[in-house]
Amino acid sequence: MFGYYFKLGLRSLRRNRALTALMVLTLAVGVAASVSTLTILHMMSGDPIPEKSDRLLVPQVDNGPLEGWSPGDEPNDVQMSYQDAANLLKSGQGERRTALFGVAGPLEPPRKDLSAFMVSGMAPTRDFFAMFNVRFLHGQAWSEADDARGADVVVLGRAMAEKLFGEADPVGRQVRLMGFPFTVSGVLDTWNPRPRYYKLVGGDTFGDADDYFIPFSTAIRHESDNNGGMNCSARRDPGYAALLASECTWIQFWFETRAASDRADLQAWLDNYVRDQKKLGRFKRNAPNHLYDVMEWMDVLKIVDNDSKLSVWLAFGFLALCLVNTIGLLLAKFSVRASEIGVRRALGASRREIFRQFLVETGVIGLAGGVLGLLLAFGALALIGMQGKEVAAMAHMDWQMLGLTFVLSVAAALLAGLLPTWRACQVTPAIQLKSQ
Repeated sequence: MFGYYFKLGLRSLRRNRALTALMVLTLAVGVAASVSTLTILHMMSGDPIPEKSDRLLVPQVDNGPLEGWSPGDEPNDVQMSYQDAANLLKSGQGERRTALFGVAGPLEPPRKDLSAFMVSGMAPTRDFFAMFNVRFLHGQAWSEADDARGADVVVLGRAMAEKLFGEADPVGRQVRLMGFPFTVSGVLDTWNPRPRYYKLVGGDTFGDADDYFIPFSTAIRHESDNNGGMNCSARRDPGYAALLASECTWIQFWFETRAASDRADLQAWLDNYVRDQKKLGRFKRNAPNHLYDVMEWMDVLKIVDNDSKLSVWLAFGFLALCLVNTIGLLLAKFSVRASEIGVRRALGASRREIFRQFLVETGVIGLAGGVLGLLLAFGALALIGMQGKEVAAMAHMDWQMLGLTFVLSVAAALLAGLLPTWRACQVTPAIQLKSQ
């Protein structure tokens, strides 16, 4: 019976074509507005590494001075000093751990047809690649020995490797980076999670993939400048050695635990570490220490701001307005079929059957609105993407949002059709037959 009603719904699209087109367009515009804004929010707030996001933890400690701090204040610094990062790397806590900061500098290509140009990348430890499930196209990450001695080795991003060496495997070849010869140990496969949750502070949150990665210890040995944010709450002596010994915060840190249940043990260790450092005259504030998993970390840094959430609510408010208009149009469409309903009722059709028929027809209208709404949503996302590179990175639809478009359209149409369909069921056969 559903198939028969569905065919009737398709035929009903040809009745009152102007009215039907207006209903489909109204639904499509409302659905497109809702889906396009919801897609942006979905891409910005989705779990970027769901298989282990609850096991990747960012420690937050407060090494600031007493000046300007009041008891009960939460830490507001989201990075840490070099000495804390070095201590946490040596701690052996967690299954893996990495410290990282942004680096940038000139690269001299091995090709003579290319002149030197500026590149930007990251300086993590070797564990970074396994922690964040980074896949390699060629070669592999540098070794633990390279980490220990600060070797001049580099892992290239895929786009950078192809720019320098084409499709050839460049492992073992050299590039001159920041004035030093670096040996290529590996090339990443295409990898650019958005948002770039592994480096959310002082970086391009939704930007392009990193050009290269060098060992954390190598960047320190070469006294590489930090390509990112830095907070120095007190004056320090000039020079790189003074920066490393200072309380300036400029390094991000990640732990990976074997299981999410290990978080409590890691928190206890972090609290003990801060207490030990207090005995050495550091950590003068009595601020709480925190561990944040990936989703909590994104929330702390407000990757999804209130404006984005407000846009979604406004879009759904617009959809509700479209539904109100659709209800009026459906009432008009079904009212002219009162005589048809009267004849069906007189021939023995129950109110339940009439309700099913007209609700299926309403669903067909919703399906048509979904198809048109999908096209309009793609157009809206294209226009949104023209506002800037970061927005363009988020303005694309995945399979989840594609399915949601049709579900939302049909559900909206069915919701709008409840009242008109109920009204259609109330037609009295005798009155309609008498009027014919």
